[in-house]
Amino acid sequence: MTGALAVSWLLPGAAGAAVSPSLPAKVGTAPRPGPAVLYERPARAPQLENAPGSAWHAPSILVSGASAYRLGEFVYQGYVYDDHGAKGLTDPTNPMHSPGGDSSGGDLFSAPDGTYDYPTGPGYDENAANLVELRVKPLVSSTAIRITLNTLEKPDLVATAIAIGGSEGHSHPFPFGANVSAPAQYFLTVHGETAVLTDAVTGTEVPGPAPTVSVDLARRQITVLVSHSQWNPGSSAVRLAGGVGLWNASANSYLLPVAERSATQPGGAGVNTAPPAFFDVAYRFNAQEPVPGTPGPATTADPAWWRESAQARALASGDISAFHAEVDFAKLKAKVNDDMPGSATGVPQTGTIDRILASHFSPGQGADYATGGCGSSTACIGAMRGQLLPYAVYVPGGSAPAGGWGLTLLLHSLSANYNQFAGSRNQSQFAARGPGSIVITPSGRGPDGWYYDHAGADTFEVWADVAAHYQLNPSFTDVAGYSMGGYGTYKLTSQFPDLFARAQPTVGPPGLGIWLPPGEPQPGGNRSLTQRMLPSVRNVPFLIWNETTDELVPIAGVLEQVAKFDSLGYRYEFDQFQAGDHLTLAINDEYSPAAAFLGTEGVEPNPPHVTYAYNPTMDFPADGTTAGHAYWLYNIGLRESSGSAPLGTVDVRSEGFGVGDPAASETQHGAGVLTGGQLPAIPFTSQAKSWGAAPAQAVNDALDLTAGNIAHATIDAKRAKIDCTAHLNVKTDGPLKLTLADCPGGGSKTFSFAG
Repeated sequence: MTGALAVSWLLPGAAGAAVSPSLPAKVGTAPRPGPAVLYERPARAPQLENAPGSAWHAPSILVSGASAYRLGEFVYQGYVYDDHGAKGLTDPTNPMHSPGGDSSGGDLFSAPDGTYDYPTGPGYDENAANLVELRVKPLVSSTAIRITLNTLEKPDLVATAIAIGGSEGHSHPFPFGANVSAPAQYFLTVHGETAVLTDAVTGTEVPGPAPTVSVDLARRQITVLVSHSQWNPGSSAVRLAGGVGLWNASANSYLLPVAERSATQPGGAGVNTAPPAFFDVAYRFNAQEPVPGTPGPATTADPAWWRESAQARALASGDISAFHAEVDFAKLKAKVNDDMPGSATGVPQTGTIDRILASHFSPGQGADYATGGCGSSTACIGAMRGQLLPYAVYVPGGSAPAGGWGLTLLLHSLSANYNQFAGSRNQSQFAARGPGSIVITPSGRGPDGWYYDHAGADTFEVWADVAAHYQLNPSFTDVAGYSMGGYGTYKLTSQFPDLFARAQPTVGPPGLGIWLPPGEPQPGGNRSLTQRMLPSVRNVPFLIWNETTDELVPIAGVLEQVAKFDSLGYRYEFDQFQAGDHLTLAINDEYSPAAAFLGTEGVEPNPPHVTYAYNPTMDFPADGTTAGHAYWLYNIGLRESSGSAPLGTVDVRSEGFGVGDPAASETQHGAGVLTGGQLPAIPFTSQAKSWGAAPAQAVNDALDLTAGNIAHATIDAKRAKIDCTAHLNVKTDGPLKLTLADCPGGGSKTFSFAG
């Protein structure tokens, strides 16, 4: 993997590290299931590193809204990309709210509660005041404080303020025109390479040597040393609070938002003439920041998906007293290690968790909500440009099962984000299956990536990150999603069918955008149409949920998709709901039938019959997401790959297994109602096809293969239960080179067929 992996570092000691046993194993000569990026060694992000020779040694928590005592340091982990400031009036030019922010005309379903946006000038990057981490550590003659930001190009543009000491009910205003109050004895204000400690009561500078500041641009870290002659916490417990805003160097004060941003002024303050300065507030914990409301997911009136609603409202009031930490310096001096599990301020172990991923890719700093929208089937960098990316994971209660947790990919919708399912039963009901399944929702680098390019690679990077932190059962893996996530379910399953046991798209479009047959999907075109690739999912049963009157996913295209499943004779169930619109099933929030369908079935690693439809336009080699292989069939190449929507198909059955194809049932029709949700019972009609048992047949050293537009392919003979002398019954529409590799006894053999 090259090119886009420009910002990639190996973790210490990982140079020869084996792939996590929580990921699918390599068997024989075929590639591991899925794309190469799933098996990349973990990336290293400078922001998560401690500079050699520095005072800092503790590892990052990587769980947002949590704190811990580690190696003599108190570490707080912030939320990435949640720097939206106070709840005021939306700036009409804010790309997160206005048309142009994504292909749907703004982040309709994940608009932040805070209304601030950044100046459009250089160095702000839509993200300059985003706090990733805040650390405190006592030294011999000073107290060290380290601020890590998600974006840091020009330190002079950013200011961090820390309230030190004080007691509940005795708030004081932060200095330098912050327009925010909190309890404090002192205020430490840091901007650029300058820091000043002021008395919270008098507002005067505290006597003694001024705090020293060092800036590490590569790591986006700012370290401040406060001399004990100015402030000495001793072994006491000290209350800390803080926030990050922008700095006006010419006025020696905070740069405050106005109604509408410009190149040099932030926006989103509305009519407030004294708006709070902070975009991001420290020491906000998971117990304080809501997840989307239960019952039912968040709505545009309750946009909790960014986990910054409490911050937005507190800042709007001008008082952030609710957000603080009580730091025990006696524990720090004793170097007690304590993640405080079970505490409201500690590291959560189960339930809904927001984690931070170090990606292999870093297209830039910050975000680009104005021009970072996707919505095509060619490429997608995504709105989130930084290396650190958020994702949601739901961990069932209790210990991991002996064989490891299951894993369910639950992919988010267009205009939504990674917390879409937090607090919903879509997440918790899927997690409660059998021994338990961890449920993950990647960010997709923003609201509209359609699981292409960097947005697609993010899904597999998140999967690998979860496998590095939790014990997984690699064969107990399923995929599901809502709307655009339903499209991702079709797309990823047809590209990489050997990764998944079952699939469940809800109101998912078959192509990128709107599909009204006989036309092409718009704007994605036929290259994005998964119906053409459905032969690949022979061994993955589907449960498909759609609405008859869906205004965003026309039922005509869905019916064509279902007709393809039916004509292929594959296992599926299609439930067509007869009441509501695109959001009805989300608002209803009842997924127990879908959870029952996903069940606990395992992936079949070596099916006797493999079909694969290869669409190379969905490959992004620089991202490590190239497909073209499934089970024991690999190295698939098209004979003709020109044009806008090339496709090739291989269908191969091994007679070495001693079984024939299971008989497909007649198409079954029925009806029912979905009950148990937040809405009255929702009626649906259904149709389905199932398989009987595979009939026994004589074991033969033979393959039956049909190829269309395929130049070459390879079969792992051992996994296919044949050898290099196998009888090959081949039908091809043109020249084909077929290689049998890993034959019993070793060796390989290539055959040529003219067609």
